[in-house]
Amino acid sequence: MGALPADADGAQPAGQSAEDTGHPAVDAVLRSLANAARLAPAEQIAEYEAAHQVLQETLASIDR
Repeated sequence: MGALPADADGAQPAGQSAEDTGHPAVDAVLRSLANAARLAPAEQIAEYEAAHQVLQETLASIDR
């Protein structure tokens, strides 16, 4: 189950976060990206690379 679309004003429906995709691996990546935004730029690189890897693996698994 994917996240519900935001209202016209950008608000999320009650009980739904923008990061709630219903796919645990993707949800974890989105949380890690939100946390990475708080890090120093040099420390963000590893987080972004790890997120990219997980998302690539997740997309690749769709056809399997």
